[in-house]
Amino acid sequence: MRTERTALRVHRPVAALWVALAGLALTVFASLGARDGRVSGAERAVFRAINGLPDWLERPMWALQLLGLLGTPIIVAVVMLVTRRWRPALALLLLVPLKLVAERQVLKKLVERQRPGQNEPGAVLRNVPPAGLSYPSGHAIVVAGMLVILWPYLGRTGRVVATLLALGAGVARVYLGAHNPLDVVAGFGLGLLLGGLLTFLVGIHRSPA
Repeated sequence: MRTERTALRVHRPVAALWVALAGLALTVFASLGARDGRVSGAERAVFRAINGLPDWLERPMWALQLLGLLGTPIIVAVVMLVTRRWRPALALLLLVPLKLVAERQVLKKLVERQRPGQNEPGAVLRNVPPAGLSYPSGHAIVVAGMLVILWPYLGRTGRVVATLLALGAGVARVYLGAHNPLDVVAGFGLGLLLGGLLTFLVGIHRSPA
């Protein structure tokens, strides 16, 4: 008879490294587009299309972007611990300090770009700061990182829902006027990078067939 200890194996998916590599590429791509703090015409057009959506969307968009708060991974980690899945819980907890270091000590120093209130003429600001460094989007880092870490534990429907929520949170930050599109793209890329590395290093639970 197998014990609970032997029935649960640890797996370090190589696919997680590919996700991390894709995230790195996405971050580099966005950083090249946002270098010197500029906003291209194409990016400005995307910003205006999203930021100019109807005002009745403000409340749901505001609620959606709360998924990107730093406390969210901690709350989800507690849920994982309750269900005895300490590996994703550990990865989620590690995501918080790594996010802060990568965002504030690396990308914000490499690419200095102001918020839309300073570089988007006519931007509609919906209860967000009008100034300050905005690159990359910290909210996008959090939701993308959580998506990657939780992916192995979600079913097909759960993965679709989680992906839509993560994308929605990123769009919400542009709609509210907190970020330009490439800020969010860079955040998604950095989140994929961190999430992929943490998933590989910490490993995932896998029950043998």
